[in-house]
Amino acid sequence: MPVVLHTSPLFWTRLCAMIFSCVAFSVAVHGGQLHHGTGDWCIFCWAFSFAGTLLVLLVELFGLQTRAPISWKNFPITFACYAALLCLSASIIFPLYFLKGNSSYGETRNLRIVSTVFSCLATICYVSEVSISKARPGEVAGYMATAPGLLKVCETFVACIIFVFVSDPVLYDRHDALKYCMSVYCICFILSAAVIVLCVGECTGCLPFPFARFLSAYALLAVVLYLSATIIWPIFNFDPKNGGTKNRPSNCGNAVGLCIWDKLMAVAVLTGINFVLYLADLITSARLVFVSV
Repeated sequence: MPVVLHTSPLFWTRLCAMIFSCVAFSVAVHGGQLHHGTGDWCIFCWAFSFAGTLLVLLVELFGLQTRAPISWKNFPITFACYAALLCLSASIIFPLYFLKGNSSYGETRNLRIVSTVFSCLATICYVSEVSISKARPGEVAGYMATAPGLLKVCETFVACIIFVFVSDPVLYDRHDALKYCMSVYCICFILSAAVIVLCVGECTGCLPFPFARFLSAYALLAVVLYLSATIIWPIFNFDPKNGGTKNRPSNCGNAVGLCIWDKLMAVAVLTGINFVLYLADLITSARLVFVSV
C-alpha cells in the first residue's frame, strides 16, 4: 500500500495538534494526580482529539479517503471543530479546578501547568486547522466546511454543555416552562446532530425533500424556539415573582465548583449564545450555495 506524504500547512498543523494533545493527557495521567470527574473529562478531551487526529493522518497518509464509508470532505473539518471546542473547554476547566486555589506544589503543580500549556497549544492548532480547511467564498466544498456547517458543530457542543448543567442536579423539573426550555434544547440538538450525521455519512440525497430547504426551515424554527427559551429560562429562575432567586446566594462562595445558582446562570448565558449561533446560521444559510457530496 503506497504511502502518500503531503507536507502541506494542513498536515503540519494536524501533526502539531496531535502531538500537543498527546503531551497534554500523557503528562496529566503521569503525575497530575487528578481526583474527580472533571479531570476525567479533560483527559477524555485530549485523548479523543489525539485519537481522531491520528486516524485522519493515517487515512490520508495511506490514501484511503475514497475507501472510507463517510464523506472525507466533511469528516476531517467536523472532527477538527469538535476537537478545538473540546480542547478549549479542557484549557479552561483544567486550570480552574487543578491550579487555581489548589494546594498542590512541586512536581505535581508543574505537570499540571505543562498540561494546561499544551492544551492551549492544541486548541490553537485545531482552530488553525479549521481556518485552513473551511470553504472560501465561491469555492465548492462539503457542507460542513461552510459557515452553517461549522455553526452546527458549535450549536451541538453548546447544547451538550447545557445538558451537563441541567442534569446534575435536575434544574428543569420545577415548572412546566422550564420543561419547555429543556424540550427546546433537546429538539434543536437532535436536529442539528442529525444534519451533521447526514452530511458526514453522505446521506443528504436520500431525503424525500430538498436538503437546502430543510436547512433553512430548521434554522428559522431553531431561532424562534431559542428566542423563547432565552426569555423564559431567566424569568422562571431569577424573577422572585415566579419562584426564582435574583441575587447569588452567599453559600455559593463556599461551594466546590459551581453551585445551583451558578449553573442556572450558566444555562441562561449558554442559551443566549446558542440563540446567536442559530441566528447566524439562519442568515448564512439563506445566502449559501453549496454542493452536497
